[in-house]
Amino acid sequence: MTETVGTLAGAVWTALNENGAMNTKDLKKAAKIKTDKDLFLALGWLLREDKLEVAEEDKVITVTLK
Repeated sequence: MTETVGTLAGAVWTALNENGAMNTKDLKKAAKIKTDKDLFLALGWLLREDKLEVAEEDKVITVTLK
């Protein structure tokens, strides 16, 4: 499972690097991630590595690279 989550985190990082700040819906699509669970596992990985900034406004979560 660790390898899978690492791969998902790489896809999220690449999508953010290419597109800039994104909300979670658009990020999931850009990273070609199928489930919310997989997206949030990847975000958790990157947050733990201190590579992301996350903001929430009106129940919309926006993610950017640091």
